[in-house]
Amino acid sequence: MSKRDYYEVLEISKSASADEIKKAYRKMAIKFHPDKNPGDKEAEEKFKEAAEAYEVLSDDQKRARYDQFGHAGVGGNGGFGGGGFGGGMNMEDIFSQFGDIFGGHFGGGGFGGGGRQQVKGSNLRIRIKLNLEEMVNGTQKTLKVKKMKMAEGATSKTCPTCNGSGVQLKVMNTMFGQMQTQTTCGTCQGIGKVADKIPPGANAQGLVKDEEEITINIPAGARDGIQLNVRGKGNDAPFGGIPGDLLVIVEEEVDKVIKREGDNLHQELYISFAEAALGTKKEVPTVGGKVKITIEPGTQSGKILRLAGKGLPSIDSYGKGDMFIHINVWTPQKLTKEQKEFFENQMSSGEMVAEPSGKEKTFFDKVKDLFN
Repeated sequence: MSKRDYYEVLEISKSASADEIKKAYRKMAIKFHPDKNPGDKEAEEKFKEAAEAYEVLSDDQKRARYDQFGHAGVGGNGGFGGGGFGGGMNMEDIFSQFGDIFGGHFGGGGFGGGGRQQVKGSNLRIRIKLNLEEMVNGTQKTLKVKKMKMAEGATSKTCPTCNGSGVQLKVMNTMFGQMQTQTTCGTCQGIGKVADKIPPGANAQGLVKDEEEITINIPAGARDGIQLNVRGKGNDAPFGGIPGDLLVIVEEEVDKVIKREGDNLHQELYISFAEAALGTKKEVPTVGGKVKITIEPGTQSGKILRLAGKGLPSIDSYGKGDMFIHINVWTPQKLTKEQKEFFENQMSSGEMVAEPSGKEKTFFDKVKDLFN
C-alpha cells in the first residue's frame, strides 16, 4: 500500500510554516490519541501516520529531501520501505520524541501519563559503498557493526530517589505559601531505574561494546548521499529501553568503465580503423547486463550512440535515463612492416585520404544533440 502525502496527512499546504506544521500535528495527535480512542486500530494507525509526517516535515533537511524526492528521499515506503527502512514509527518512538506536543491533554510519557521516561539508545551511523548495478537493482549486504549492548548478567533496580516514578517533588516556601514543583529525577534521569549489578568490562549503565552481524536490504533506486534508517539496530538502551537506529549512508563506488551524469550513463568504446571502415558488432556493459550494438560502416571517431532507457531509474519520476556510447577510432602507434607498407601504398595511390562530405557533425553539434 502506498503512503499518503505527508502534507495531506497533516492537512496543510506545502508552504506551511514550522509553527503551522506543529499546530497541525498537535491537532491530529489529540484527535487520534490512543487514550481517546481505546481499541481503535484505525485511529492508532492514523496517530502513527501523523507522527511520521511530523517527524519529516518538522526537520528542515528531511523536509527539503521529501519536497525534492518524495518518500524515497526520506526512507519512506514509496522508495525505501522494504527490509526495515522507514517502516513507520512505534508508540515508544512517538511518546519519547514528541510527548511535549500533547501538552496537558494526556500524560506525555505514554498511555495514561506518568513521569517516567522511556529511554532510547543512541543512533549509529555507517557508510556503505554500492556499485552502479547494486544502486539500480537493489542488493542485500551483511555487515559487522560495533555497537553498545547490554552486558550479560547486568541487572537494574527501582530508583531509590523517586521510587520508580522518574520525577522528584520539591516544596518551596514563598510569601504566598508553599509551592510544589515536579522535576525530572536527578538520580535516574527520569528512567525510574538505576544499575544494580554491573559485570566486569561494562560501563555504569551495564553496556559493553560488542560486534553484531546486521543484514541490510538496499532497495532498488538508491542514490549517492541518501540515508536509510534501520530501526532498532543502533546502540542498546540501558534498563530495557528502546534500542537506537542504524543510519546507513549510501556512497557511490566509482565505476572504471561507466561514468554517471545524473540519470544518464556514459562510456568510451575504442574500435580499430578496419572496424570503423567496414562496420562491426560490439558487446558493451550496461547496468542491466551486456548488450550488443552495431557499428555502421564508415563510422567516424567521436560518434555518439544512444541506448534509450539503459541509464538509471529517475528517483522522482517513472522514467529512466539513457546510456551514451562514445566511439573512438584507435590509431595504432606501432605497425608491422606489412601494415606500414599497406598504408604507404594507400597514401601514394590516393586511395585513402580524408574527404569530409560536409555533413559530419562538429563537437558542438554532438553536445547539442545530447540535450535534445
